[in-house]
Amino acid sequence: MPYIKTSQTSQTCLEAKSQRSGLRCAVFSASGNEYTGEWLKDQKHGKGTQVWKKSGAIYNGDWKFGKRDGFATFSVLLPETKEYVRKHCGGWKNGKKHGFGTHYYKNSSVYEGDWSEDQRSGWGRMYSANGDIYEGEWLKDRNHGEGTIRFANGNWYEGSWRDGKKHGNGKFYYPDKGQIYEGFWIDGVAKCGTLSDFGRDEASTPTKYLLPQQQLVDMQLVLSEAKSDCLERINSKFPLHNTLKETE
Repeated sequence: MPYIKTSQTSQTCLEAKSQRSGLRCAVFSASGNEYTGEWLKDQKHGKGTQVWKKSGAIYNGDWKFGKRDGFATFSVLLPETKEYVRKHCGGWKNGKKHGFGTHYYKNSSVYEGDWSEDQRSGWGRMYSANGDIYEGEWLKDRNHGEGTIRFANGNWYEGSWRDGKKHGNGKFYYPDKGQIYEGFWIDGVAKCGTLSDFGRDEASTPTKYLLPQQQLVDMQLVLSEAKSDCLERINSKFPLHNTLKETE
């Protein structure tokens, strides 16, 4: 049988024609996953829906060169009821949650806000299943920066956070008692501050007596010294740990 030599140009044309481009019907992978939507040079690109066989999860939205990228909704299948529930709705980039999006958790908690590399980062609001609501800054899935948390019992804290804990200057309100604590926190623990009456007339269960007026000549100086002493102890106890500074 004679050998027919194929030119490089012909080979390139054949390869180009064999690649999927444009809108296609359902295409199944070797693992059984199903994709229906647009393609570009054999890669998912444009609008499309992916169904994972093993978990039953569905991604419906934008794709870019084979990866989830753009706006989409991601739903999961509940094995008990065989019903689909929305898990995430928002932006994606390079296959990960990125930009603004709303995420629904198994315990009924809901987060709406900014994402980066699959983690809550930027500004966001978290509705916890127990009724607590945090609104503020996030970094790598934790409260970090300035933010306010309102607890289900009516109390709330507004101030600085670090790695998911109160850290830095902040205020803690007790509206039921008609009091407010203003002070300085380190790793979630209040270290120094002042407790004073606030909104006693509207409080549901105010304290029996008013708090006595402070008699210090310079209260701010005393608090500043207490804060400096606290930071000095922390830094001396953990010299190799991230150094804490008064500017935090």
